[in-house]
Amino acid sequence: MTESNRAVCKKAIQMYGKESQILMAMEEMSELQKELCKNYRGQENRTCIAEEIADVEIMLEQMKILFAVRKQSEKFLEFKLSRLQERLEAAK
Repeated sequence: MTESNRAVCKKAIQMYGKESQILMAMEEMSELQKELCKNYRGQENRTCIAEEIADVEIMLEQMKILFAVRKQSEKFLEFKLSRLQERLEAAK
């Protein structure tokens, strides 16, 4: 995410408040879950899925800002991807 986009996320937090944005993050994740379930049941809704992924990514950025966990989150991401790679190689 660009610095410009991060600045927009920070402004949203300032305008709407921490609690509101936490609830919005949960709502957006729920909407993505709903679209994924629809797709699983056979509905062609790739555009809706893409839109909900974008919404979730925006809210995740706001959560990183709100909880000051960017670096910690990145470390967990690296660790978990490395662990996944090991599992994939072991499964061959």
